[in-house]
Amino acid sequence: MARRKKYNRYDDDFKATAVALTEIKGVKATHVADALDIHEVMLYRWRMEMRRGQIVAKKKDISIDPEIKAELKRLRKLEREHNLLQEEHALLKKAIQHSLQRKGKSTNSSS
Repeated sequence: MARRKKYNRYDDDFKATAVALTEIKGVKATHVADALDIHEVMLYRWRMEMRRGQIVAKKKDISIDPEIKAELKRLRKLEREHNLLQEEHALLKKAIQHSLQRKGKSTNSSS
């Protein structure tokens, strides 16, 4: 297997902005990583480096595009709704299977 020869280099401002996006309430780091097309482990490492002071960026210089912030919040809301619908669907499937089994047993016992 060939090794990757080209690596992306990110400046401290980009890293600090990515970390700031993860600090938005209701936004998961995995969503930020997907949106920025980076691996989530890299994002977690940047968060650790920010805590240690290895990434130097002033908080006041970090600007988050309001559209990106709104989009991440909307994505999180849609994912919660989707998960709820999946749970409801699974419960309905179980209820239908249960009622079909009961119906099948009642017709078999009457014959």
